[in-house]
Amino acid sequence: MAELLRSLQDSQLVARFQRRCGLFPAPDEGPRENGADPTERAARVPGVEHLPAANGKGGEAPANGLRRAAAPEAYVQKYVVKNYFYYYLFQFSAALGQEVFYITFLPFTHWNIDPYLSRRLIIIWVLVMYIGQVAKDILKWPRPSSPPVVKLEKRLIAEYGMPSTHAMAATAIAFTLLISTVDRYQYPFVLGLVMAVVFSTLVCLSRLYTGMHTVLDVLGGVLITALLIVLTYPAWTFIDCLDSASPLFPVCVIVVPFFLCYNYPVSDYYSPTRADTTTILAAGAGVTIGFWINHFFQLVSKPAESLPVIQNIPPLTTYMLVLGLTKFAVGIVLILLVRQLVQNLSLQVLYSWFKVVTRNKEARRRLEIEVPYKFVTYTSVGICATTFVPMLHRFLGLP
Repeated sequence: MAELLRSLQDSQLVARFQRRCGLFPAPDEGPRENGADPTERAARVPGVEHLPAANGKGGEAPANGLRRAAAPEAYVQKYVVKNYFYYYLFQFSAALGQEVFYITFLPFTHWNIDPYLSRRLIIIWVLVMYIGQVAKDILKWPRPSSPPVVKLEKRLIAEYGMPSTHAMAATAIAFTLLISTVDRYQYPFVLGLVMAVVFSTLVCLSRLYTGMHTVLDVLGGVLITALLIVLTYPAWTFIDCLDSASPLFPVCVIVVPFFLCYNYPVSDYYSPTRADTTTILAAGAGVTIGFWINHFFQLVSKPAESLPVIQNIPPLTTYMLVLGLTKFAVGIVLILLVRQLVQNLSLQVLYSWFKVVTRNKEARRRLEIEVPYKFVTYTSVGICATTFVPMLHRFLGLP
């Protein structure tokens, strides 16, 4: 068993997968600027200079809470693409596991398809992502070494590898959607199962192709998510009723996630993991509070749970497509405005409170600034998406 685990963690296994898919390291021919081969693309790690202290409370030595910290060095490497079908397939699949996909897919589901489904998906997504992010910084397993692996993503290189949160999120979203719709909508179960397997498999394979995870990282993420779904499934019905809880419910929804974010595991150097985790938990808290507001103030005329148990999936018409895209565009614009307004305001308050120069962008990475401003910002975004955007839709006459 130990030998099997070591083989699954071997970077050479990832490198062989990349080679089979037509991704190769470029020959070392020295720097090439204007005359670079268009099939060669640079995979570079941005320089790391002054980074926030990795200790729990924002730093000890310098007055501004910053110190020099070095992230793990990654090999600066060019690569050659010999099979563009796999290249674009796995680049697209990797995007399906990025935050950009979830912050578009989940609101679209809420505004145009079924708020009941979006709430369940968001809660499970938040739970899975938090456990995955924390596990990374507790286990501290490195990502595949480069060379021999070619790494295509720069931002996540500073994070640890085990488990793959992309694999976890994709598996959670795909199979939670399948389980939640099988008794709610009328469609062939086999078709839904195939789509869930294909979606999660493509995202998992993309983590190998981009060189960001080993096979063991990906399998670990899938297995952890499967276990979480099995363990939490009996409580899903209870979770659906949380928005009818007591008036003190929003207090718990804010206090508990903020406590978890502020006491996030300490890393040896700065990485975006804590910031991403705060964003995810805050968005989940905001969505949950938004549903509570809708229920408590009776802003929704017909609760999602009161819809028929089995519904036929309506055919996609031009009218429905235009209506859905219009509602999505209106909602995204309002969310972006709220996000920018709340972020600027919260940063101004925190900079003033901690006497930080406004132009000091790196100060955002300090614990006492990063966690509060991100938490307030994305909690506001979650509330806006579930409460104020639907109100705006009704005001504009968008059914």
